[in-house]
Amino acid sequence: MDNAVRSNYHHIKVYPIAGALGAQIQGVDLGQSMKTEVISEIRQALLDHLVIFFDRQELTPQQQLAFAQKFGQPMEYPLVKGLPECPQVTQVIKLEQERMNFGGVWHSDTAYLECPPMATMLYAVEIPPYGGDTLFANQYMAYETLSDGLQQTLNGLVAINTSTMAHAFKTQVDRLRDVDSQQKVMVAAHPVVRPHPETGRKALYVNTNHTKHFQGWTVEESRPLLDYLFKHQVRPEFTCRFRWQPGSVAFWDNRCTQHNPVNDYHGFKRIMHRVTLDGKKLG
Repeated sequence: MDNAVRSNYHHIKVYPIAGALGAQIQGVDLGQSMKTEVISEIRQALLDHLVIFFDRQELTPQQQLAFAQKFGQPMEYPLVKGLPECPQVTQVIKLEQERMNFGGVWHSDTAYLECPPMATMLYAVEIPPYGGDTLFANQYMAYETLSDGLQQTLNGLVAINTSTMAHAFKTQVDRLRDVDSQQKVMVAAHPVVRPHPETGRKALYVNTNHTKHFQGWTVEESRPLLDYLFKHQVRPEFTCRFRWQPGSVAFWDNRCTQHNPVNDYHGFKRIMHRVTLDGKKLG
């Protein structure tokens, strides 16, 4: 396993878990104070691997929030209530009697916001004895493997994204932020091809959970191309799969990934704590 460690990391150990994206980070206790050099290498690992994982962590909501703040500005989730003692930490829950899970389709987080999140951090508080893995997909690869002609077409398009399609919204009605949240509709227009502000690479930025149509196109006209893109952007060779353990942390770059929590653990409880980092308006 040591052969998989990238030589340009000197303060952490980084083990890729798949060819497309994803890496395990070792040698870090997220609940403790860290040197600037360690934080810098964790950020670089996130840029290199798009999603990074930490095992066997013991974090209070305040400690998770403090760690997340080293990488950006935490934001309150727009629809679901946060913890009373720590509003910027949201519980992601599926109870034993529930059949639908939170956000259980391929998606990029809250693309219906004018300023979509930069990143999301999820901490496993209680997990089922089996199942509940999360899939991640590399949206750089999704764009780069399209034909030159389709890339040129997409580079000029803008997508309309809406909260009315959000799977998380539909499954968490009893945990909404307020009574008006059920009627609240958020809509945002974003470029279909999104240049990453730090790496400069282009990523495909549409998703089946939020994207309704292309700006200037009807829903009916948009559907064939969107359906093709939705299928293409999660091809198996673009993905990795993470198996959660108690205390696991997943930290993903929302600007160039999609994720899908697998809903295969009916009859068991799953509780995660989520922190979302604020993003910038897309141009």
